[in-house]
Amino acid sequence: MAPYVHPEVLIETEQLAKSANDPNVRIVEVDYDPAANYQVGHIPGAVLLDWRKDINDPVRRDVLSREALTALLRRAGVSDRTTVVLYGDFNNWFAAFAFWVLAYYGVRQVKILNGGRKKWIAEDRPLTQEIPTPTAGTAEAHEPNPRLRAYLDDVRRLLPEVKAGRLALVDVRGPKEFSGEILAPPEYPTEHAQRGGHIPGAKNIPWAQALQDDGTFKSREDLEALYAAQGVRSGTPIVTYCRIGERSSHSWFVLHYLLGYPDVRNYDGSWTEWGNLVGTPIER
Repeated sequence: MAPYVHPEVLIETEQLAKSANDPNVRIVEVDYDPAANYQVGHIPGAVLLDWRKDINDPVRRDVLSREALTALLRRAGVSDRTTVVLYGDFNNWFAAFAFWVLAYYGVRQVKILNGGRKKWIAEDRPLTQEIPTPTAGTAEAHEPNPRLRAYLDDVRRLLPEVKAGRLALVDVRGPKEFSGEILAPPEYPTEHAQRGGHIPGAKNIPWAQALQDDGTFKSREDLEALYAAQGVRSGTPIVTYCRIGERSSHSWFVLHYLLGYPDVRNYDGSWTEWGNLVGTPIER
């Protein structure tokens, strides 16, 4: 099997177990529900990032600022030479979201634990409830990279390109969300938009189709075939979206790093923005 284009962005559970005590490795758990996961038991040495409180702006609908990210990384004990290993629940939904935010702000030396909490626990590897207190780091976030992010106005402007087949708009939600049959996935029954459906011209390639049963990513060949079946290939600009941007970050990671497609952006406003706005076009 061909290797991923950027294999350095993944770390396997066995590799992490061997390097968990490395002072230049900072393990970070990013959960939707820390009380049900991190507080019950986490990988020894792992610090917690709460995706709502830590990675999002506390007031406006946006990711945290460059300054806030710098402060967050330093509190977590991250310095310029630190390798950050992200993992979490829901098959790394929010770990992938954190990876996208870090990449957006130019933070390098970041990896995702292949298989996340699910695989670590399935292999009966150690967990602890001990909360680490890392020494403050010196990491610095940089100016955001606009090539990794799409905004509402970008998607509106690009709809003719989608219609003409010159841009692939990938909706990574489940088929019932895509069709408008339901407004939110079962995990978030009360968190939805006013209208159901999808952005016109979008291809429905659910995020979970990129994974094997154990939560690890499928082979490069299988991933390329998955997206090519819907006309999504390397030479086409791609925009991913979901409901709030976390599942689409997961697919963005697959497309941009594992497959190496050069022009992939995440529309993190996603359906809760598009489906709530007066006058935005919707297909069902």
